[in-house]
Amino acid sequence: MINLPKILRKDDDEAPGTVLPLLPLRDIVVFPHMVAPLFVGRTKSVNALADAMNSEKSVFLATQKKAGIDSPKEKDISSIGTIGHVLQLLRLPDGTVKALVEGKSRGRIVSFVQNESFFQVAVEPMAEADDDNPESVALCRAVIESFEEYARINKNISKDLVSNVSGITGPSKLADTVAAHFSFKITDKQALLETVSPTERLALLLRLVKMEIEVFRMDQRIKGRVKDQMEKTQKQYYLNEQMRAIKKEMGGEDDPAEELLELEKRIRRKRMSKEARTKVDQEFKKLRQMTPMSAEATVVRNYIDWIISLPWLEKSKIRNDIVEAEKILNEDHYGLEKPKERILEYLAVQTLAKKIRGPILCLVGPPGVGKTSIAKSVARATGRKFVRLSLGGVRDEAEIRGHRRTYIGAMPGKIIQSLKKVGVSNPVFCLDEVDKMSMDFRGDPSAALLEVLDPEQNYSFNDHYLDLDYDLTNILFITTANTLPDIPLPLQDRMEIIRLPGYTEYEKYNIAKAFLISKQVKANGLTGQDIQVSKNAYLSIIRHYTREAGVRNLEREIASICRKIARDIVKNKADGTFRITEKSVQKYLGPLRFRFGQVEEKDQIGLATGLAWTQVGGELLSVETLIMPGKGRLTVTGKLGDVMKESAQAAVSYVRSRSADLNLADDFYNKFDIHIHVPEGAIPKDGPSAGIAMCSSLASAFTRRPVHRDLAMTGEITLRGRVLPIGGLKEKILAAHRGGIRKILIPKENEKDLRDIPAVISKQVEIVPVEHMDEVLFHALMPTPEGGDVKKEDSIPLEIISKESGELEPRTSIN
Repeated sequence: MINLPKILRKDDDEAPGTVLPLLPLRDIVVFPHMVAPLFVGRTKSVNALADAMNSEKSVFLATQKKAGIDSPKEKDISSIGTIGHVLQLLRLPDGTVKALVEGKSRGRIVSFVQNESFFQVAVEPMAEADDDNPESVALCRAVIESFEEYARINKNISKDLVSNVSGITGPSKLADTVAAHFSFKITDKQALLETVSPTERLALLLRLVKMEIEVFRMDQRIKGRVKDQMEKTQKQYYLNEQMRAIKKEMGGEDDPAEELLELEKRIRRKRMSKEARTKVDQEFKKLRQMTPMSAEATVVRNYIDWIISLPWLEKSKIRNDIVEAEKILNEDHYGLEKPKERILEYLAVQTLAKKIRGPILCLVGPPGVGKTSIAKSVARATGRKFVRLSLGGVRDEAEIRGHRRTYIGAMPGKIIQSLKKVGVSNPVFCLDEVDKMSMDFRGDPSAALLEVLDPEQNYSFNDHYLDLDYDLTNILFITTANTLPDIPLPLQDRMEIIRLPGYTEYEKYNIAKAFLISKQVKANGLTGQDIQVSKNAYLSIIRHYTREAGVRNLEREIASICRKIARDIVKNKADGTFRITEKSVQKYLGPLRFRFGQVEEKDQIGLATGLAWTQVGGELLSVETLIMPGKGRLTVTGKLGDVMKESAQAAVSYVRSRSADLNLADDFYNKFDIHIHVPEGAIPKDGPSAGIAMCSSLASAFTRRPVHRDLAMTGEITLRGRVLPIGGLKEKILAAHRGGIRKILIPKENEKDLRDIPAVISKQVEIVPVEHMDEVLFHALMPTPEGGDVKKEDSIPLEIISKESGELEPRTSIN
């Protein structure tokens, strides 16, 4: 512990030691054997130097404890300092003094001598003994080596100084000289000055030098990394500026400031919602503060471009002329009365109400019936723009609602992208193949589509990328699907279902004559040719080369004929009129592919014709039953689903329960095996509509009474014989008509659906509603043949099966 010096008067004779003027130092510690320049400006310090020059030029140099104090007191000055000698003194024009001082030896302030003009102290020199022990010698070597190492990495230290330091022999002088050339902290330098023992001073100095070397190396590494990065950035900036200057000279790029100015003008001109305006202004302010070449600036710029490119308030003028709209719809499509009627209703309401939330129409039907094309016609009829989005195979929710901006390469969803493309906020938006969406780990797009198609929600559709509410209520959405069950029920609830079951033969003929032939003549470059197609030729193509609900394959066959005519014109230089007749159709299309009318040539025992619904329309379904001696085993084949297998079991149970009415022996079932087969076994078949066909085939096989070959039936059966309703009636009746069927049995409860059947079909086909299986058998089974229609190999002695022959009378109920 250092005792504070006492204060003496100037004329006090008891002042021990040598009395010297005191020069308080700031931010510097002067060591013995050290020459240092000092700039002195304080009045007391200048007076102290003047007094020293007037005497023996000796001065005591002590460091202030706090450098920030301008007028230090005795307590603010360190008690241990250096006795120095003033080598040179120079007064500068601004009043300050430049002094060159040399440290001589350590000293301790014993007491302060009272003096108003400057600090004056009594100083006692501190004796230093040179330690010659081995530890001191080792420390000297370590300090010299560390100083040389520091000199190698710090280019500011000259080789002469290193040589001088290496030649110092005394440990005390070595420690002071080395410490003077390091930029240690003032507290560390003061600690070195106050350490009297040379050995201890060397140990402390060595630790500080080692630390300084590590700090210097770390600083150099950091500076090197910063320098490399700055050089790289400057290089990129320089090259970018060069490219920008070159492009500007070539007229290819504007100045960034000009680009921002142009972008600001676009933002000001754009009409948008209040929320969008606030958001885009915030983003533009951020963009102004960013470096143009930074990655974040590119992201913000793209975001602003998306917002100002969307049609927030831009609309196309809607034409509400119902007469003109009806004319356009009839020009573009033949038939399709329900969709046309619904569109005209919408236009009528739009005319009266001015503003209604856009309806969501869903056109469900087989391929090729014109679902997408009618959406285009709606756009033309209403004067709206048309945009189409195919949802087939979409399995990522982000396809609908977009990616969040946190992802690299984020984009808005397909809905927003399509609106940007079309440029207005009230187009006709066709969502194609809405039943073909799927789902996986990336989300359920059908659930994301709920917000788009729900009239109660889509006024504030929020895309993940935009993160803004967008009003979709002005859009007229039209969705298309092949099958209704494949559309999720929540999505069905948001849409108005309009079924397009398929075209009749008469409608196909008119479509081919009015639309398809002219389209393909133009598409195949035959505009200047006279091509005439007869009615029988059209009917031949429809009946023998296509079997579909729509007209897509029909158009392909007409296109094939046009291509062959084009080939004849180019190859043989043919010219003139080309007449396509029923006979010449085979010349162009080859042999007949389908037999028109699938009815059998003869009435068959055990063979009934059912009607099935498929995704591409209705189809005829043959059901065969064969019985053979056995033990009552039932075999059902034809790749049937569980529902049809259950229908077969129910049919067998019903026939057994009606054995008395069918004139069958009581134990007939135990004597025969039954095999029910539905041909085309490779095709999966299932559905609740083949029950009465199976039962009729089974009853025919056991009673040996053939089923009418020109009769088809559809309906499910219960164990008590009641006929249950089915779906897809129109498609099935159209398929029966295409197949040459003359009489169709349908469930009584489906009688209400007959109003959808075209009059031209209902006039050519007899449709009989039935309630009970007894009625079905009455209409389906023929009287017992006399042998003409039953082949020998199919015959089973009737006396084994039946009790007596007779004709079944119809009944409507069973007790």
